[in-house]
Amino acid sequence: MADAPPYFASLNESQRLRAIRSYEILDSLPELEFDALARVAAHSFGTPIALIAMMDSDRLWFKSKIGLDVPELDRKIAFCAHAIMHPAEALVVEDLRADERFAGNPLVAGAPHIRFYAGAAIVDPAGQPLGTIAVLDAVPRLFNGQQRETLQDLATLVVTALTGRRRALDLERLALNDYLTGIGNRAQFDRSMEASFRRAGRSGEIFTVLCLDLDGFKDVNDRLGHAAGDEVLCEVARRLSRVVRLGDTLARIGGDEFAVIMGHGGSDAAAVLARRIVDGVRQPFVLSNDATATVTVSVGMASYHPAISSASELLVQADRALYLAKSAAAP
Repeated sequence: MADAPPYFASLNESQRLRAIRSYEILDSLPELEFDALARVAAHSFGTPIALIAMMDSDRLWFKSKIGLDVPELDRKIAFCAHAIMHPAEALVVEDLRADERFAGNPLVAGAPHIRFYAGAAIVDPAGQPLGTIAVLDAVPRLFNGQQRETLQDLATLVVTALTGRRRALDLERLALNDYLTGIGNRAQFDRSMEASFRRAGRSGEIFTVLCLDLDGFKDVNDRLGHAAGDEVLCEVARRLSRVVRLGDTLARIGGDEFAVIMGHGGSDAAAVLARRIVDGVRQPFVLSNDATATVTVSVGMASYHPAISSASELLVQADRALYLAKSAAAP
């Protein structure tokens, strides 16, 4: 992470960055709620430029912008970097060229020759300043107390939109997670398969799907009970999570069936992953009641090829490979 500029010294940057990243807002696509608030700000104050901006470690990134073409600014020249230093009150500079802090700023001294800035910090419920909502103009302006309050109110509405957005993301994540193991569920797997297939169709990027089926799991349930079986499934999920690569999709798609979508890798790389999966799963499971259980796993895989017409066809090929692997391993 880049070092914070000197004027950030009074902020706990690590906490602030953890807070902003918890909202998963940086580099997200435009969204109606934020664009509407930026338009309201521009119309309310009659300014040609209005921004909803998030302060990252080394940049000011614009979630929504009116009257400005760039997607982000270096945080060293961002007026908003100063605004978040005193989040309880709006920062208003009626003539930037007359303020020694900003007169030499390249946005003031050169194009687009900004002369007026007013920004209110976007502060999360824990008190962390995430960014600002700001209005700017190329001419000096007066900005009265009532206008400052209105800008603060708009900042509060941005926080409300952020909170609602994060709640929606959390609900979506819950809907796509397996209730028992916490990894992806069948819906998440199907969504990722379709996305991977579309991406591969556009770019030719190879990906591989691995279908996994536990061997000996029914015996665990019959001998030790379903609670023990649930423990085994959770531990299998943890072991699989440790061996799959960052960015791969891991999901539980059935009772004792799992699957992995391995991006950026063909059959050779997938075979290496399959061996790691087999080695990881076959280690004995010590359960909470001190009983010991052992299961193994069969793996079938299929890699994307342009001749494959759909994600479902690729999955059928992986299922067929799994059936052959289980048949070969049967006594």
